[in-house]
Amino acid sequence: MAATATGSLKLLQHSSCSLSFHRNPIATKKALLRFGFGPRKNQIRCDNLLSSSESDGKRRGEAVVAAAKKRNQSPERCAAEGRLIGGGASEAITEVRTMMPERIKVVILTACMMCLCNADRVVMSVAVVPLADKLGWSSSFLGVVQSSFLWGYIFSSVIGGALVDRYGGKRVLAWGVALWSLATLLTPWAAAHSTLALLCVRAFFGLAEGVALPSMTTLLSRWFPTDERASAVGISMAGFHMGNVVGLLLTPLLLSSIGISGPFILFASLGLLWVSTWSSGVTNNPQDSPFITRSELRLIQAGKPVQPSTNSTKPNPSLRLLLSKLPTWAIILANVTNNWGYFVLLSWMPVYFQTVFNVNLKQAAWFSALPWATMAISGYYAGAASDFLIRTGHSVTSVRKIMQSIGFMGPGLSLLCLNFAKSPSCAAVFMTIALSLSSFSQAGFLLNMQDIAPQYAGFLHGISNCAGTLAAIVSTIGTGYFVQWLGSFQAFLTVTAFLYFATTVFWILFATGERVF
Repeated sequence: MAATATGSLKLLQHSSCSLSFHRNPIATKKALLRFGFGPRKNQIRCDNLLSSSESDGKRRGEAVVAAAKKRNQSPERCAAEGRLIGGGASEAITEVRTMMPERIKVVILTACMMCLCNADRVVMSVAVVPLADKLGWSSSFLGVVQSSFLWGYIFSSVIGGALVDRYGGKRVLAWGVALWSLATLLTPWAAAHSTLALLCVRAFFGLAEGVALPSMTTLLSRWFPTDERASAVGISMAGFHMGNVVGLLLTPLLLSSIGISGPFILFASLGLLWVSTWSSGVTNNPQDSPFITRSELRLIQAGKPVQPSTNSTKPNPSLRLLLSKLPTWAIILANVTNNWGYFVLLSWMPVYFQTVFNVNLKQAAWFSALPWATMAISGYYAGAASDFLIRTGHSVTSVRKIMQSIGFMGPGLSLLCLNFAKSPSCAAVFMTIALSLSSFSQAGFLLNMQDIAPQYAGFLHGISNCAGTLAAIVSTIGTGYFVQWLGSFQAFLTVTAFLYFATTVFWILFATGERVF
């Protein structure tokens, strides 16, 4: 047994583990711990284990292997995290210290991209108010303009997902951001030219943005081990929701100081700057990165199943096969419901506060921004909670069901309560609760695609997002007609709440965290 343990430890030895970087590693470690990327709770702490003889090393090797088995933690996992360094007559066990893991750089850049993705959408949600007054649009036509972004988005979801599966997220995402930044830059010109030109540019904008979510989920699944993936998605989606805050707060200021073109030029320029940084600093897979350390690569590979090569030519499963499984329908219906509620609030929140409570545009932007800011924070903690539950032994299926149930039941109840709000402050509280709890869906259906179809997650994401986008178009236009027909938002909010409840029941019955395809 002693020989076996010692042999195992020797196999784990690698010269890269002796590297250390001294640019304040303690501060870096503390910062990473706050984001959930530090040592696991049940991790074997080997930092202080030192041996002065070969026999001591053998005994310690036996102790490490025994403790690893007891905690359901492999010695390889410990070594992959840079905790074990074994060799020869002595077992020098130390800690690898690096400035910042490469996967953290990837998730930060991804979060910045998602922030721009949503900020570019929100600019139009705010700018459409003065445009409607200037051009005399009705509430129903305002819904058509708001939904024009989704006309292109619905077509690029499936195609973009398939492209991501085949070519990886880096190249597809770079082209997507470049094209939607160009469309953002052209939007004020199109609005000044004609309504038709505006609708076409917004549809092209949606066409380019359709690749963002499939690229994000596929890239993060390759760069992060399973028990860090929900936190990584939570950080990226926090950036997505902060895009709402940035867009809602900056757009009114830029509109009043520069004019209609101000916010569009700003966010388009930031998008092109992001593309130049992304193209030179990220790879599709961690093993292709020239910057990643071998200890971090072992950590990533030890924490998830082996993924197929991005150059794999294996075709996607048929649509008939995908749709023949109830877990697929659980994801599709969850995406439909999530997009239905999300785009109602995203597109109509400023109009809601201005119409129902008669607040001006800047006040409406502040009331609208608060819920998105809290959603960014709660989304990260939802991901961290999901990872914690999985690490402590809960099944992936039960964790996905718990998170998705919170993500739908909470918003449904909050929207029902919103019907009784008597002040903008009260309405902002209920919207904040609704959006904060809806962020738990990020650790539900959004991750579940990688669970049931890891090799075809981009394609499945595209299919479900296509259905979700269709629902978003219906809800965005339908809200305008409901408001014009009934004179209030209450009826549509009630319909949305009951859709949340029905989908929760379906999800609990048929969703699974096991691999299906």
